[in-house]
Amino acid sequence: MTAAGVADALWAAVVAGDEQAATRAVLGALDAGLDPESVLLDVVGGVQRRVGAEWAANRLTVAQEHAATAINERVIAALGAVVERPPPRLAHVVVACVDGEWHALPARLLAEVLALRGFRVDYLGAQLPVPHLITHLHTTGPAAVALSGSLAVRLPTAHATITACQAAGTPVLVGGSAFGPDGRYARLLGADLWAPDARAAADLLAGGLPPRTRDAHQPIDDLPHLADQEYTLVSRSARRLVRAGVAAGSPPEDLAHIVDFLCAALYTDDPALLTGYLAWHAEVQAARGTPLSALVPALDVLAAELRDFPRATRLLDAARSVAGGFADQGPAA
Repeated sequence: MTAAGVADALWAAVVAGDEQAATRAVLGALDAGLDPESVLLDVVGGVQRRVGAEWAANRLTVAQEHAATAINERVIAALGAVVERPPPRLAHVVVACVDGEWHALPARLLAEVLALRGFRVDYLGAQLPVPHLITHLHTTGPAAVALSGSLAVRLPTAHATITACQAAGTPVLVGGSAFGPDGRYARLLGADLWAPDARAAADLLAGGLPPRTRDAHQPIDDLPHLADQEYTLVSRSARRLVRAGVAAGSPPEDLAHIVDFLCAALYTDDPALLTGYLAWHAEVQAARGTPLSALVPALDVLAAELRDFPRATRLLDAARSVAGGFADQGPAA
């Protein structure tokens, strides 16, 4: 039995909302000799990536996507109940999500893989406030923190979390799409290690961690562009900016996301965060047949409100240029 064949069976089960069939598919794969790590990462992880892609293409509803994710989470629990883990013999690792990050399944998969490989693992789940994470580090003294983030809008919080963990003397490995496909934001924010996926993360942790002491240099001051205070001022004005856009006729949810990504772009000084989000948004809306003409007016409102902010103005100019191309192509862009 191949991982691809099991993934097809699991996909059919999660789309049908059939938790029992999903569980039978993955447990049957174990009985047929497929190793647990492959079941977790290639089967469950692969199906979850497909769930996200099918939602973006408008072939799954939001409700179906949530149901499929919930089934995959319970399938992981079912696997954990039957797979015999080795006694912990490797380092103690805390696995958690960035505060505000609800996409916990990637972190859960990493925690399960680390446990299968013999790490002692504390899995702390989604949306963990930084003070509670730091308290846990002081209480338990792990060798490392593995921090997961899917949404780039959480990068400022991720930076604060990385810095706080390092100040407590704990090295930090980060992963997830928030940190860029090449780990660029992991490096920008001073993480000790970055991994593109759970296998790579487990390999890095098994290979040893860089030493870190409580008096080590902290990277919080290594983003000199933040000295202009634009990130702070714009993020504090987010609600007002959304209200101004809504008053001008822009959809509130879309505008709120645009403002969030503008703030992330200001924090990292990277226009690709905003323009990349707009490209993804345009693709999702095109799949739904939604006109894209509202994008440019929304950005125009933000540009008018932030005309006294040079970096924000440059970012919005780049965004308006990109969005104008989408709008010209219409709903089928």
